[in-house]
Amino acid sequence: MASIEWPPMSAVLQHKPLWPGLAMASVGAVCFAGKAIIVKLAYRHGVDAVTLIMFRMLFALPLFLALSIWASRGKPPLARRDWIVVTGLGFSGYYMASYLDFAGLAYVSASFERLILYLNPTIVLFLGALLFKRRVTARQLVALAVSYAGVLLVFGHELHFQGSNVWLGAALVFGSAISYALYLVYSGEEVQRLGALRLTGVATSVACLFCIGQFLLVRPLDAALTVQPAVVWLSVLNAVLCTFAPVLLVMMAIERVGATIAAQTGMIGPMSTILMGVVILDEPFTPWVAAGTVLVMGGVWLLTRWR
Repeated sequence: MASIEWPPMSAVLQHKPLWPGLAMASVGAVCFAGKAIIVKLAYRHGVDAVTLIMFRMLFALPLFLALSIWASRGKPPLARRDWIVVTGLGFSGYYMASYLDFAGLAYVSASFERLILYLNPTIVLFLGALLFKRRVTARQLVALAVSYAGVLLVFGHELHFQGSNVWLGAALVFGSAISYALYLVYSGEEVQRLGALRLTGVATSVACLFCIGQFLLVRPLDAALTVQPAVVWLSVLNAVLCTFAPVLLVMMAIERVGATIAAQTGMIGPMSTILMGVVILDEPFTPWVAAGTVLVMGGVWLLTRWR
């Protein structure tokens, strides 16, 4: 079934200039990309993934609760079925995906992590074929081959510089991409019922509670008091600048320019992660990384174009 954009692109072009939406999508993509940089900086202070994601979600929770309340104005309360579905979506799309991503970043570079996550449209395609028997065309298979060739190229580079733990890190980040793809595949009906902002606010609030609960189950409470102050401030920055702000920016961009253009503008995300990784984290930038990045982004661009 063909996707329908709202608002229609013709209406967007006639009534609103493109540049504000493009600017919002661009800033949102860069903010999303900065998450990996902040996580890598926090790891330098000896914090573990469970504690780090707890702090991020603890500071993000009030923001997403406020978004949920604002987006629910004038609408009926969620039914029991809605709560069950949203809880499942929050677990998969924001809790499990975030935790696996944070855990994987302990073993791979920020640049490689962003390239793996950028494969998300290819995973959605696979899941559509597997779960809903959707046909995959020869062109789409070519696009998939190009993207995964790029990831394998960068993986070989990572294996040479980072060691055998890259296997674990890559598997964790790829698991994160699968978890978020499941959220995308199953959230379509709920988006139509609740609206994108309301679903995002409620599902992310649920995920915040999962992350905080995980910390309380597996770590002593005083572990939160022993982290370095830099970890706390980095978590605040991560929660506001790299979690909450880009959600709003991308949603507002979609309202102005449509989902397709907003998604294509998001291609600057991997490039900005690589640039920040080189400048801030001193990660190596080699011809292998450059070639792999071009292949991944080119393959995803072809996939979205041919779909």
